Amino acid sequence: MKCWIFTKRCLKEVLRDPLTLIFGIGFPVVLLVLLSLMNRNIPSEANLTLFRVENLLPGVVVFGFSFLALFGGLLLATDRDTAFLSRLFTTPMRASDFLIGYALPLAPIGIAQALLCLVVGICFGLTPTWHFFTMLLFLLPAMLLFVAIGLLFGSLMNAKQVGSLCGALLTNVSAWLSGTWFSLELLGSGFQRFAHVLPFANAVDAARAALAGNVGDALLPAAIVLAWCIPTALLAVLVFYRKMKAK
Repeated sequence: MKCWIFTKRCLKEVLRDPLTLIFGIGFPVVLLVLLSLMNRNIPSEANLTLFRVENLLPGVVVFGFSFLALFGGLLLATDRDTAFLSRLFTTPMRASDFLIGYALPLAPIGIAQALLCLVVGICFGLTPTWHFFTMLLFLLPAMLLFVAIGLLFGSLMNAKQVGSLCGALLTNVSAWLSGTWFSLELLGSGFQRFAHVLPFANAVDAARAALAGNVGDALLPAAIVLAWCIPTALLAVLVFYRKMKAK
C-alpha cells in the first residue's frame, strides 16, 4: 500500500509536465515517420535496407526508451534536490519501495512509445502479426535497463547533472551504438564487437529477430541485455539505500 501510494504520487509528477511527456513519447514516432518517408521516396535501386520499416522500427523503439532514463532520473534527482526525499526517509518505506514507486509510472510511457511506433509501422506497410507481441516481450529488458540507469543516475547526481548525462550523452550513445541509424559493420569488426558487448545493439538485434519471428536468434542478445539490466537495477537499489542511511 505504501509503495502504491508513492507510485501514484510519482505518476502525478510525471503528468504535471505534459510537454516533456508528449515530446518523450512523440519524438521517436516522428523520427520513424520521417525516416520511413525518406526511404519510401528513395529510388528503388538505392532503397536503404536498414531504413525499411521492419528494420527501423525496433531501433527507434529502443532509442525512445532512452528518454525513460531521463524522466526517471530527473524525477528522483529533483526530489533529492528539494529535500522531499529526506522527509520521506522518516517513513517506514524501504529503498526498494521508493525505486518501484519511481519506476512504475515510467512503464506506461515506454509501452505507449512502442505501441505508437507499431501503429506507424503498420501505416508504412508492416504486416500485423503475432510477432508484434513477441517483439514487445523481448523489448522489456531494454525498457527496464533504461529505467534502472535513470534511477541509478538520479540517486547519484543532481537534476542538472542528470539532464546533461541522460538527456544528451545517454540518448546519443544509445542511438549511435545500437546500429539503428547505420550498420555497425561499416565501422569495422572491432567496433562491431565492442558495440555488441554493450546492451544497446543487442536490444535492437533481439527486437528485430523477434519481429521477424526468429525467436531463437533473439535469445542470446536478450540475455546480454538482461545481464546488464539486473546488475544495474541492483546497483541502483544499493546506491539509493546508502543515500537513505546517510541522511
